[in-house]
Amino acid sequence: MTTPLFQAVSRYAEAHISKGSVVQTAIPGMSAVRATEPSGLLHAISHPLVCLVLQGCKQVTMGPQTFEFAAGESLLITADVPLVSQITRASAAAPYLCLALELNLPVIADLSAQMGAAPLGDHAPVRVDPTDAEVADVALRLVRLLERPEAVPLLHAPLVRELHYWLLAGRHGAAIRRLGWPGSHVQRVARAVAVLRTDFAQSLPVESLAALAGMSPSSFHQHFRAVTSLSPLQFQKQLRLIEARRLMLSEGASASGAAFAVGYESVPQFTREYSRLFGLPPVRETQAARGRAREPA
Repeated sequence: MTTPLFQAVSRYAEAHISKGSVVQTAIPGMSAVRATEPSGLLHAISHPLVCLVLQGCKQVTMGPQTFEFAAGESLLITADVPLVSQITRASAAAPYLCLALELNLPVIADLSAQMGAAPLGDHAPVRVDPTDAEVADVALRLVRLLERPEAVPLLHAPLVRELHYWLLAGRHGAAIRRLGWPGSHVQRVARAVAVLRTDFAQSLPVESLAALAGMSPSSFHQHFRAVTSLSPLQFQKQLRLIEARRLMLSEGASASGAAFAVGYESVPQFTREYSRLFGLPPVRETQAARGRAREPA
C-alpha cells in the first residue's frame, strides 16, 4: 500500500519509534503502531477509538466475535470493552502499520447537538469497515501537521473535530452519537468507567458507582453490562489483572508484588483469576516471556 497516508505514517513512525511498537504523537489521543513481526495475544479494555490499518493485518476478539482487518480498513470501537488482539501479518519488509485516535466525547456531544437527530443504526460496540475517504483525508492532514511541531497546539483541534464529523456522518454515526448524548445511559456508565479506570486498585462498591451514574444498583448493573459486556466487578477485575501483567512483564515485579499493587489481598486468588484470563499462572507466563526474550533474533 503506497497511499500518501501510509507514507506519512510510516515516515513518522520510523523517525519516532524507540522501545516497543507504539508511538504516542503530540496530538492528544493519537498514536501510531509499527510492528515488524506478528505479536502475541494482547488483553486490554479499550477506550472508544478509531484505528486505520495501513499495512499488515490484525485480529480482535470480543467475547464470541472475532474481527480481522487489514490495509484499507478501519476498526471502530464505541464503548469501553474487553478485547483480545493480535497482529497476524507483519514483517521487516512489510511492517504492520496503523494510526489510532481515541474518540473525544465532548467533541461528539457538541457535533451531535448541531447535526440533529441521529440516523437509525445498530449499537454494536465493535465493527470493521473500509476506511472512508474523508476520514483518511483528515488523518493525512493530522499526520502532516506533526511535521510542524510548532503548529500542532494551534491547529490540531479543528482537524480532530473534522475527523469526528465524518465519523458521525458515516454509516456508524448512530453508535458514535450515543457516546455524546447528554444524560444517556452510555454517558452515565462512562462516568463510572472513568472512576474504575483510575481507582481500580481500591474497593469500589457497586452502590457508590451506581450513585455516581445516577442509577439504582440494579439498573446500573444492567446498563453497565449492556455497554461494556461485563459486570462492574468483572470490569474492575480485568483492569487489575491487565495492570498486574504489565507490572510483571514490563517492570519485573513478582507475582505477589503485582497482586498486592493492583488491590488483591490473596495471592492464590490472584493466581487463579490470572490463569483463567491469560491461560497460564503468572509465574509460568513470566518465565516463558523471559525465555522468549533470551532467544536469538
